[in-house]
Amino acid sequence: MDKSLLVKIFGFPATLIHGDPLVLDRWLWLRKRLPKTVNGEKLLDIGCGTGAFSIGAALRGYQSLGLSWDARNQQVANERAKLCQAHSALFEVQDVRNLGSRTDLFNQFEVAICCENIEHIIDDQKLIVDIAKCLMPGGRLLLTTPFYYYRAITPGDNGPFSKVEDGGHVRRGYTEAMLQELCESAGLILEKTTFCSGFTSQKLCFFLRYFGRLHPIFAWGLTLPFRLLPPIIDKVVSGLLQWPYFSICIEVYKPRSQKSYPDLGF
Repeated sequence: MDKSLLVKIFGFPATLIHGDPLVLDRWLWLRKRLPKTVNGEKLLDIGCGTGAFSIGAALRGYQSLGLSWDARNQQVANERAKLCQAHSALFEVQDVRNLGSRTDLFNQFEVAICCENIEHIIDDQKLIVDIAKCLMPGGRLLLTTPFYYYRAITPGDNGPFSKVEDGGHVRRGYTEAMLQELCESAGLILEKTTFCSGFTSQKLCFFLRYFGRLHPIFAWGLTLPFRLLPPIIDKVVSGLLQWPYFSICIEVYKPRSQKSYPDLGF
């Protein structure tokens, strides 16, 4: 099946429904924090997958650079960017564990986004430090990652977690204190913490995974009609049930007047 068929038909919105329903939740969280612009601010998408968020940001006026280690994903991302006429979205193959070697990216970006990536990286402190190096003074980091106290959508969410970086999660997730610690180690200020992907999104994801054992396309088609429900009712239902959200989301600021952090390279 053509991986970009739906994008050819429906454009950018289709990039958000190729995968699980939690992807749309993350984009809705990001979009509120990426105001439309005509100034062409530079945005770095660390671990961009097939490029949905880089493309979305480009359509809002940003010059987006998406990084991923997967050459196949980057090929798909480039194809989808062209289909969506997101001309300011570019993609490069880059292992983000080696982001610190890309000195050409240092102090270049007003915004960095990193969605559901850091939980795959053993040296998470290094990743945050490297992201900080890429941000301009006054720049912002928007990051989402699994919340440590989530309820497992399917049993695999409870582990076992990888002890090596093989593509799986190397840790369960993060609390606000853990993320605060990482930000401080990189000279960054954690401004605000919120959450996304509540009860209805998680249950929809459960059905997608469950029926995906029969056939992925069957599961996708079965759950498609219900994908508009979470943005409408998720917050209310999750609150009534006191159901923990799956992802913790932080807004981070790189101070314009920075102390000297010689060990961090700035």
